[in-house]
Amino acid sequence: MQKIGHQLPSNSARRALDILGDRWTLMILFHAFRGRRRFETFQSQTGMARSLLTGRLSRLVDAGVLRREQYQGRPPRYEYRLTAMGVDLFGASLMIIRWEKIWFPDAETAAHRLHHKCGHIITPELRCEACGEIVTARTIRVADGPGAGLEPPQPPRVQRRSTVLRDAIDPDRQMLERAMEVLGDRWTAHVIASAFTGVRKFGEFESELGVAPNILSERLNRLVDLGIFDRRLYQEKPERFEYRLTAKGIDLFPLIVELISWGDRWLDGGKGPPQILTHSSCGHRLVPMITCDHCHEVVTVTSTRLTEDQRVSAQR
Repeated sequence: MQKIGHQLPSNSARRALDILGDRWTLMILFHAFRGRRRFETFQSQTGMARSLLTGRLSRLVDAGVLRREQYQGRPPRYEYRLTAMGVDLFGASLMIIRWEKIWFPDAETAAHRLHHKCGHIITPELRCEACGEIVTARTIRVADGPGAGLEPPQPPRVQRRSTVLRDAIDPDRQMLERAMEVLGDRWTAHVIASAFTGVRKFGEFESELGVAPNILSERLNRLVDLGIFDRRLYQEKPERFEYRLTAKGIDLFPLIVELISWGDRWLDGGKGPPQILTHSSCGHRLVPMITCDHCHEVVTVTSTRLTEDQRVSAQR
């Protein structure tokens, strides 16, 4: 149970994950970016119970990521379309695809065949807008921004686990399931984000996140099993361990940067960003941009398509 009155450092990635760090939410957004809009379509392609789908769609509408538009009067029926805020998650989705292609390459997965307007199938790259260099965790410095401070944690919520066997699902759903193993749980994603700020020890994670010890222990063990963390002994009596990001875990950094940038743009409450990221290679404040690994031009919603006949729609 979280401590009453416990306050957490303001953090844009945490705010973003409080909205997005849920496997069913990620599933809905995956299909929304593929042009799905109607309740029945979401339900048939996700297998979600009607009550669960209703709740997640309402949450995304309340957050401003989706908007509900009536398309039939009698009986009233609605479509759920990505707002500008929702479309702006395209960068984060590209960084999920990037991580997937690096660690789980699969030519049968449609998202791994993302075409850029230059004609190539791409692996998106995250670069610094000021100098054009690729951004890595080692080249970023973090300092307090104007929105720095403390805020209460989000209340816990119940999540249903998927029981679908991966061997029984198509390649695109396999990709989504792999991403959700890492990101589709708020605490798991929060632990990963905190690791990029230098948090390594159990007590540090507990203090940073305000998470119950049993929940934290389960999430850390899961991330070790998934190869995102290495567990290293640093004290023998009693045994205590550090949790350090592996190469597989470090490769999630561009996604964390995109979540921070999205949270800064949409969730700062008018106070400005809680943290300022500086690219140490050039000394400029980091403004991330996503580029094609072939032509090095900026990748946008309108410059990409998943297949030769299926465009990624901005749905404005």
